[in-house]
Amino acid sequence: MWRYGKAPWWWQNQSAVVRIARNIEVGLRFNLDGLHIQGAWWYADSDQISRFRAAVAAEASGGVLSDVLAELRGKGFEITGDILKRGPREYPADHPRAALLRYRSLRAVRHLGCDEWLQTSEAFDRVLAAHEELRPLLSWLTDHVAA
Repeated sequence: MWRYGKAPWWWQNQSAVVRIARNIEVGLRFNLDGLHIQGAWWYADSDQISRFRAAVAAEASGGVLSDVLAELRGKGFEITGDILKRGPREYPADHPRAALLRYRSLRAVRHLGCDEWLQTSEAFDRVLAAHEELRPLLSWLTDHVAA
């Protein structure tokens, strides 16, 4: 990496990523603000985006994703991603999940903190618990988006 030894950002931001499927991953980041965990689907190609939108538009699978995201928000996860200003043309503007159809990538991120527990074995337990909370989202993405 270019200038790895001279750029403090690389030393102040340590991360690890586990790829579950193509463009679907769970990651940890540790920096001066503490520990963060995320489940992400990003850098998707047009085929994956089409599969995502079709699954969101479908009543059964789209409803499940809406419920999963609402539950994650309730547990303190921030839901972000690359979002279009308008919905895709092939779907009606008044679709029940029009807001979800605008996503081109999807991330659920939660700041776990930097308290005293971070220096104990409790950190391992908290990371595993957060990963379990992300499992429904990652499973949905793997089932409906991954190729």
